[in-house]
Amino acid sequence: MAQGDDWAARLATEVFAPQVLVIAMPPVVGAVSLGWRGAAWGLVASALCGGVPAGVIALGVRSGRLDSRHIVDRAKRTGPLLAAVAAVTATLLLLAVLGAPRLLVATVAAMLAGLAVTVPITLRWKISFHAAVSAGTVVVFAHVLPPLPVYAVGALLVALVCWARVRVSHHTAAQVVAGVAAGGGAAAATLAAFGL
Repeated sequence: MAQGDDWAARLATEVFAPQVLVIAMPPVVGAVSLGWRGAAWGLVASALCGGVPAGVIALGVRSGRLDSRHIVDRAKRTGPLLAAVAAVTATLLLLAVLGAPRLLVATVAAMLAGLAVTVPITLRWKISFHAAVSAGTVVVFAHVLPPLPVYAVGALLVALVCWARVRVSHHTAAQVVAGVAAGGGAAAATLAAFGL
C-alpha cells in the first residue's frame, strides 16, 4: 500500500465512520423538515442513536475489550451492536410518541431497519457497517435535499468509503458491496413504507 493511499484511506475511514454519520445526519434532516425546532429534535436523535453506541464503544476501547472504535474484530461486535439496536429502538419510540417530525421518525426507522439487516449478517460474516451507513445516509439525504446532486456526490463518497475499508484491509470488496446494498436498500424501503 502506498503511503499516500494509506493516509487517505485512514482519513476516509475516520471522517465517514458510522458514528460520525449517525450523529451528523438527524440534525440536518430535522432542520430541513421543520427548521430550528426540527434541528433540536435531530440533536436528540443524534445523542441517543449515535452518542449512546459511541459511548459504549469508547468504554470498550478504553477497557481493552475492543480493538478500536471501528471494531475490526467481528467477534467483538455483538455487545456494541445490541447497544445500538436498543438505543435506536428507544429513540424511535420516543420520537414517535412525542410527535417529532415525520421525516425524522422515518430516518431513525431507517437506521433501525439497517441494523435489522446488518446485525444478523455480521454475526456470521463481516459486512461493512461503514458502507451500509454511508449508503443509507445518501438515500436519506436524497429525500430531504435535491436528489440528483445528492446521489452524484453521495455515490462518489460511498465509493471512497468502500475503497478505504478495503484498502486498510478491514473488509473485502464483497463485504463493502453487501454493506452498500443492505444500508441503501433498508433506507429506501423504510422511507417508501413511510410514503416518502
